[in-house]
Amino acid sequence: MRPKPIPPGPGQESVWDYPRPPRVEDVTKQIKIIFNGEIIADTHRAKRALETSHPPNYYIPVEDIKIEYFTPSTHSTYCEWRGRAYYYTLTVGDREAKNVAWYYTEIFPAYEELIGHVGFYPRPMDACYVGDEKVQPQAGDFYAGWITSDIVGPFKGEPGTWGW
Repeated sequence: MRPKPIPPGPGQESVWDYPRPPRVEDVTKQIKIIFNGEIIADTHRAKRALETSHPPNYYIPVEDIKIEYFTPSTHSTYCEWRGRAYYYTLTVGDREAKNVAWYYTEIFPAYEELIGHVGFYPRPMDACYVGDEKVQPQAGDFYAGWITSDIVGPFKGEPGTWGW
């Protein structure tokens, strides 16, 4: 059963207007991620993936990430749209977050522009920013959407949404 979308206000987008299969877009706003007090990623060259009912996922070029804090893990997942994702564990000082970021080494043709980029779960981070706005993580531990004031839902991942 499709939920009733929240009507977007001026300057807002509804996740119910996002496409399926997902679309990837360039992002020119500054994207910044902080973990254990350290800025681990900072870019104006991110991409975002937009998919029906989901807040965007943000992907940051490897060149704009302090990759020395990341160690490849043995975890992987499979996305019907993008293919096999591989994960990183993030360690800064005495704090560690396992499988907190993912990347693709091979990807389906429609999403090849994500090669060389890393996606991040916002929940384990101290803060993730889109421009000057601190992101709210998508509900649950499965999805990695970044919620900002310029998008409206309801969003998949909230209680009672698994049947959508």
